Order: sequence, then structure tokens, then C-alpha cells
Amino acid sequence: MRDAPAGTPEPIVRLIEAFHRLPGVGPKSAQRLAYHILRTAPQEVENLAAAIRDVKQRIVLCSVCRNITENDPCAYCTDTRRDPAVVCVVEQPLDILAIERTGFRGRYHVLHGVLNPMEGVGPEDLHLRELVGRLQAAEVREVIMATNPSLEGEATAMYVHRLAGPLSVRVTRLARGLPSGADLEYTDDVTLARALEGRQDI
Repeated sequence: MRDAPAGTPEPIVRLIEAFHRLPGVGPKSAQRLAYHILRTAPQEVENLAAAIRDVKQRIVLCSVCRNITENDPCAYCTDTRRDPAVVCVVEQPLDILAIERTGFRGRYHVLHGVLNPMEGVGPEDLHLRELVGRLQAAEVREVIMATNPSLEGEATAMYVHRLAGPLSVRVTRLARGLPSGADLEYTDDVTLARALEGRQDI
């Protein structure tokens, strides 16, 4: 796909197309970003390039909870002030930031997606095996399903409930204070805190 007018220099065309591949960046926004980079001081551009390189080279997934981290295990998994018996399961690392604003003091597990057969996402594409391993190896008494209130989020919560059943682990779901179809990262703190407090058994 070519997002630049004819006659645009090839390096700018490639940059526009690279920006357009980012989520939420349309053709016009991609063009604006590319031309902004063109006007930016060389040192700032180098800093941006270095930051992108660092993210790819230094950020890994926590071997315990699968959250993004520079040090493995991550800060949440090594924090002794957190309750290891309560594990909050989220779709993406960004969701942890939302849950943290509520004052939650348990541990986390990041699935990196939800079940979505229409898009070819099955159980083997999520970090469910690692979650079950944690439930088998540790004294987890409750799993809080904090997936988004969508059809896919609900299906994923029910699937985890079935996995945890034989292990005698309580599985709860955030209360219905969350609007249907909403994303956790955009939910206000009060609503999310009430949903966390009012969680229900699945």
C-alpha cells in the first residue's frame, strides 16, 4: 500500500508506510509523523531510534506472569508485599496499569490476547499453559478474571474457569459495573475499583 503522493522520495515513502502499519495510525497521521521526523533535530531522531532499539533488545516477558519487563522475574512477581494467593488475569500488559490504579495488591498473569476463533486465536495462542502451571505449583486460592467485558473476554473467562475447576481454585469475574464492550485501559479508576471489589464467582 502506497500512502504517499507520486514523486515522494523513497525514504519518506518507506517511513510513511512504517508509521501506517502502527495500530491506530491512518494514512494522514502517518504522513504527518513522517514529515515531523524530517523536521526534527538529528539528535532527537537518534534518541527515538535508540529508544525503539532498546525496547526490542532489552524488554522480555516475565517467566512467571508473562508481563513485559527488563528484569526477570518482574517487579510485581518479586514484590513480597503482594499476596501470591490472588492472581489477576488480564489480556494485555497495559491492563495491569489500569488495575494498579485501584490499589490491587495481588499478583498478575498476562494472556496477551483472548480466545477469538473468528481470527484464529485459540487456547494455544495465549499464555494459558503457564497460568495452569502456576495454579498447580503455587498456593493460589483465587483467580480474578479481568478480561474485557466483550464476547471474547467472557469466553476466555469461562475457559479459564473450566481449567481451574479441577484444581479447586476460586475463579471470580470483575463486577458488571464495567460497560459492555469497554476496554480496561480507558475505564475510570472509581468504576474499575468498584468492579474489582464487587467481583463475582464464575
